[in-house]
Amino acid sequence: MIGILIQLALSWLLVWLFDRSNLSVLGFRPTKERLQHFIIFLLTAAAFSASGFGLKMWIAEQRWQLNPEWTLQLIAGGVWFNIKSVLYEELIFRGALFYILIKKLGATKAIWISSTAFGMYHWFSQGSLGEPIPMLITFVVTGTMGLVLAYGYTKTQSLYVPIAIHFGWNVLQQVVFSNGPIGKRLLIEVLPQPEVTVSYFTFFFMQLFPIVGVLVVCALGIRYLKS
Repeated sequence: MIGILIQLALSWLLVWLFDRSNLSVLGFRPTKERLQHFIIFLLTAAAFSASGFGLKMWIAEQRWQLNPEWTLQLIAGGVWFNIKSVLYEELIFRGALFYILIKKLGATKAIWISSTAFGMYHWFSQGSLGEPIPMLITFVVTGTMGLVLAYGYTKTQSLYVPIAIHFGWNVLQQVVFSNGPIGKRLLIEVLPQPEVTVSYFTFFFMQLFPIVGVLVVCALGIRYLKS
């Protein structure tokens, strides 16, 4: 949490030095409209994130069960980890520096720079650096997500939408289905996985539907929000 507070302090300093403004430019002030947007995009991202596991259960016959070692403290710890990690990344890639880039270069260039940096950052955070194919996949997926998140900020002048999408996706992956760097949380996969033969189309549909779906639906949703 200290890291987040330092980020906020540095963000305030950057914005103040740039145009004598404050953190209100990041749209932190809660309003009824912003909270509505937050809930809608949070649930949308969470639903698509969960759909990937639903498809695995339906098509690949994989199964998840309640973690016998789960506790409220374990779940709360996972949620708190995701809150901190999402805020950390949003303040870096859609925060004060992004605001300054928009003012200096315009929204389009700023979005591309932010999303490119976001994709490259995940080479390190997801451990794919040095492996060309995983690096390409990581860059395309997370970079495209970065485009949508940056678009969400520029459209609404607020971090509520990008935070909602980012958190909704991550918390389902990592806390509900234990698919991430924080270990077992609420549900765990029943092993061994069953051997199921499917067509290439079915396999790629199962893999791509959740991420393509969340990107397309969220981008369309953002498009129709009021500026």
